[in-house]
Amino acid sequence: MQGKIVAVCTSKNKGERKKNVGEAKLLPGMGLEGDAHAGFMHRQVSLLALESIEKMRQKGLDVHPGDFAENLTTAGIDLPSLPIGTKLKIGEVLMEVSQIGKVCHNRCKIYYQAGDCVMPKEGIFAIVVTGGQVATGDILEVIENV
Repeated sequence: MQGKIVAVCTSKNKGERKKNVGEAKLLPGMGLEGDAHAGFMHRQVSLLALESIEKMRQKGLDVHPGDFAENLTTAGIDLPSLPIGTKLKIGEVLMEVSQIGKVCHNRCKIYYQAGDCVMPKEGIFAIVVTGGQVATGDILEVIENV
């Protein structure tokens, strides 16, 4: 199964929308270099499908990649269906799915605008096993589905 990277997004601070920077370096055991959410925890990289963002657009919201604070916006793979432990490959980068969805303790602006938010249900998180560059347009492969 394969898809592609639609956007590579970072932010300087937590709690804000991320901006598509086009390419960045994924650091093993850390996440996206220069991103506020990079760290040694199990949620080093966040991924959200463009298809999920499109669901929010259909509710009338003007939302784009990075607006849900995801690091990697993807297309072509049903991310929330991937089990924890699934291996993902982008070029030389190897990641492992570590969490599906998240608890949204504080309702974000998007939730209040639409009455819903896709990131808590459809976003996934991964740890970086092998680092390297990732860029918009790169192929995302599911290489092992546990």
